[in-house]
Amino acid sequence: MFENRQPAPPDSILGLTEAFKADPNPAKVNLGVGVYKDPSGQTPVLASVKAAEARLLAGETSKSYLPITGDPAYGSLVQGMLFGEAALDNRVRTAHTPGGTGALRVGGDFIKAMHPDASIWVSSPTWANHKGIFSAAGLKIEDYRYYDPVTHAVDEEGFFEDLARVPAGDVVLLHLCCHNPTGADLSSEQWGRLAGLAAERGFVPFFDFAYQGFGDSVEADCAPLRAFVSAGMEFLVANSFSKNVGLYNERTGGLSIVARSAAEADAAFSHMKLSIRTNYSNPSSHGGGIVKTILSDADLKTQWMEELAGMRDRIKEMRSTLVQGLAARGVGQDFSFIEKQRGMFSFSSLGDEQVRCLREEKSIYIVKGGRINVAGILPGNADYLCDAIAGVL
Repeated sequence: MFENRQPAPPDSILGLTEAFKADPNPAKVNLGVGVYKDPSGQTPVLASVKAAEARLLAGETSKSYLPITGDPAYGSLVQGMLFGEAALDNRVRTAHTPGGTGALRVGGDFIKAMHPDASIWVSSPTWANHKGIFSAAGLKIEDYRYYDPVTHAVDEEGFFEDLARVPAGDVVLLHLCCHNPTGADLSSEQWGRLAGLAAERGFVPFFDFAYQGFGDSVEADCAPLRAFVSAGMEFLVANSFSKNVGLYNERTGGLSIVARSAAEADAAFSHMKLSIRTNYSNPSSHGGGIVKTILSDADLKTQWMEELAGMRDRIKEMRSTLVQGLAARGVGQDFSFIEKQRGMFSFSSLGDEQVRCLREEKSIYIVKGGRINVAGILPGNADYLCDAIAGVL
C-alpha cells in the first residue's frame, strides 16, 4: 500500500511556514501564514480568553460528549453574532464545528448529499484550501471572476457577468468580509445587487465568514447578511473564531443553515447531523466553552470587543506603515490601494520573480502570487521589509 507512494506536494502556505522555521536568518519575515501577530511578533492569548478559561476550569464537572451539533447555547450565541436582531422567524440552525475549515467541509458534504449534481462556484482567486476542501467532498468546482489586478479592487463587471449565468440549485461561495487573499470587498450596494441576483437566478449562497470583526466591526461586517435574510432566501454560513478570538489551535467555528421555514430548517439540519456523525461525530468542548463564556457575559464581551478593535487597528496601522515606507524610499509605483483593502491580507502586486528574490535573498516569505499577511508586518521589521521590497521593484 505504501512502498510505491511518492511524497505529496507541500501545502502552499503551511509549507512556506516550514521553510521559514528552518531559515537561520535572524532578520527573516513571515508574511505567508494567516495568523495575527502582535507588535512583538507573538500570536497572543487574549485577556478575555484567559478569564473565560479560568471560569471554565473552576466550573468544569465532566468531560462527557457534547451533542452532535454542539451545545445549543453556543449555537444561539453564534446566531446572535451573525444575525443580531434580524427577523429570522426560527429559520436558522447552527452546528458547532472544528473551526471554519470544519464548517466548510461539513457544508460541502451536506451539499453533495442533498444535491449531488450541484457545482460550487468560488472566486478567482480564493483561499488556497477552498478547492481542496470541496474537491474532497466530491463537488464540481467552477470559478467566477472577482479581482481586477489593474484597479486592485473587485472586478464588478466580470463578477456579475459570471454569477448571472450560475444555474439554479448551484452553490456560490462568498467571502463576507476581508476577502482572502485579496483584501478587496464588495460594497453595500454590490451586496444588495447580489442578493437580488441570487433570488432571481435561484442559486444558493454559502458565506465564508472567517474574519468577522477584522473589517469594520463585528456588527458592520455581518450587515450584508441582512439583505439575504430580508429576501427570505436559503443559504449557509461558515464562521470561525480562530482570528477574532485568537482560538487558532482550539479549532472553533460554526455552520449555520438558513432555510425558508422552520420545518425546512429542521429537515435540513437532520441531514447535516448525518454529515457530522460520519466525519468527527461531535465537536470538542473547550474552544466552544470559551466563546460561550465570553459572549454570554457582558463584561467579558466588552473586553473582547476592545481587544478585537486593537487587533483591527494595528492591522490598519501596518497597512499605512507599508504604503508610507515605500513612498519614503522613492518607489514610484502607487501602493495606496493597500490602505483601502481590509483584513489581514493584501494582493501586494509583487510578481512571482520578486517574491522569489525576497525569499532567497532577504528571507522574506510571501505566498506565490504576491499575497501578504499584513499582520506579519511589525514595528521591528517594517523598515527592513520596505527596504527589501524597494530593492526588487
